[in-house]
Amino acid sequence: MTAPAGGDLVEVQLLQIPVRLWARSQEQHDALMREFALMSVPTEPGEKERHVPTRLLELIDTLNADFEGVSTEQEKALEAAAAAGVESLDLVYRIPAAAAPASQALGAMLDEADEYCRQGQHLLTLAPDEDLVRFRWWFLDQFIGQTEGKSPVAWPDYTR
Repeated sequence: MTAPAGGDLVEVQLLQIPVRLWARSQEQHDALMREFALMSVPTEPGEKERHVPTRLLELIDTLNADFEGVSTEQEKALEAAAAAGVESLDLVYRIPAAAAPASQALGAMLDEADEYCRQGQHLLTLAPDEDLVRFRWWFLDQFIGQTEGKSPVAWPDYTR
């Protein structure tokens, strides 16, 4: 990890990203975000109001406003790798050091959204399985750790 001269950006390396697992993670994330988008649409006059917990609405607003479209270039590389059947991929991100607390907050919010999915009361999206949750935390841990000066940990080493 390195900081470019004259800037406060940090280089974060994600090593041996399991592309198929990333694709599954992306599908689950996309389903959740689609459901959040539908829930965010105001109800029509006279339409029966939806009973959505306030905390879930706060999660929807924060995830939609703060964390979408952060890594478009890397996402395109992962999509291309998935389409080509590539097994794993290394990527480099240049992010502000402030991304560490944001990554921690994102992980906590997604864990909370997972719980709503498990409860099955307010969301139809299925909760991610254990592999997807572990992958998400590896992904986010790389941003958190590397912005704090730790070395990158490749996916296979993380899962051992």
